[in-house]
Amino acid sequence: MQSTCDRCGGSLEDGRTMSMFNTDCICMKCKAEERRRPDYEAASTAELNAVKSGNYNFPGIGYRR
Repeated sequence: MQSTCDRCGGSLEDGRTMSMFNTDCICMKCKAEERRRPDYEAASTAELNAVKSGNYNFPGIGYRR
């Protein structure tokens, strides 16, 4: 099982989730930062639309720093 965040390298001991922008497994701190991005809503909508159309392996819209 993965033990470090793909984005920051920090521990996943306190929780993990998949990024809304790509397939990174990220810590909750990185998820909180992700939610503050101005393009988060677009990423979330794109993921939801992909799932609704049957694409359960949507790679995301991409993550740019």
